Parts: sequence; structure tokens; C-alpha cells
Amino acid sequence: MTDYCEIAKDHPLHGPYHDHEYGFPQTEDTVLFERLILELNQAGLSWATILKKRDGFTKAYEGFNIQKIALYQERDIERLLSDKSIIRNRLKIKAAIYNANQVIKLQNEFGSFKAWLDHHHPKQKKEWVILFRKTFKFMGPEIVGEFLMSLGYLPGAHHQSCPIYKEIEEDYPPFISQTAQDK
Repeated sequence: MTDYCEIAKDHPLHGPYHDHEYGFPQTEDTVLFERLILELNQAGLSWATILKKRDGFTKAYEGFNIQKIALYQERDIERLLSDKSIIRNRLKIKAAIYNANQVIKLQNEFGSFKAWLDHHHPKQKKEWVILFRKTFKFMGPEIVGEFLMSLGYLPGAHHQSCPIYKEIEEDYPPFISQTAQDK
């Protein structure tokens, strides 16, 4: 099986994501929420499809503005369902709205979505999946695992011989900081 580091090499869609985003820690809740929505929408589809539609998602979901999305009503759902630039799936759209409301609750309780993630780190993937399923909608093991790997909470985004791994290591993502604590 070919890993993402090999697939992404020189690929017009995967390459930039692999080299500049995948596995790098993020601090802004809007970026974290965007990644959650993109991962949720990837379910059953290829990541290339999501990357092709990323600009459409950004526009349709108003720059992933959590406060605005949390207020979406049926007219917004209908607007999104008719938007060909995104994945038009009612369950995924409703999950995005629900999850925006959940992120606001987490922000109120922990100060930020990131602070909530940090509060629960470290966990094994199985434990994260249980937590995400209790907190959010449309969260399966692959969605949760990819979301957390994409942000450096779980290892596996890059193999250690990948040059990007060294860059990520310098950013000291949560999975590396936990490894250092375990030693």
C-alpha cells in the first residue's frame, strides 16, 4: 500500500496540502473547525474530491465562521443543498451546523476548541473516537483519526523519512510532545 507521502509527491492537489498543512499543529478555532468539516465531508469520498471543492466549502460556509454556521436555519440548509461547489448531503450539512454549536459550547467551557483538544490529549485513537462521538455528529473512526492526525494530535500523517516530518517535528505537535513526556 502506498502512503500519503508518496501519493502527494508533486501532486497538484495533494502536494500542497501534504507539504504545508497535513500534520502541522494549528491554533485557530476557525482552522480546526474547517478541518473538522472537510474531514466529515470526505466520508465515502476521496480526499482529492474535498481538496477540489475546498474553495467552494470556504465560500458556502462563510469562511467556516463558527458563530454564523451555528445559526443556520432550514433556508441555509436548502442553499447548501443546491450548491454544486460542495458535497450536497443533508446529513453532513446538518452535522456541520450541530458541530458548530458544539464548538461554541466547548469555547465557552474551555476557552477554545483547541483548549478542549489539549485538555483531552493524550488519548489513544479509540478513546478519541468515543469522545468525539459523544460531542459531535457524524464522527466515525476514520474521520476522527484523520482529523487528529491532520493536526498533530495523533502520529501517522507522515513517515519519519519524509522531509516534511522534520518540519512538523520542529513545530512540536502534541503527538511528539507526548512521546517526549513518555520517555
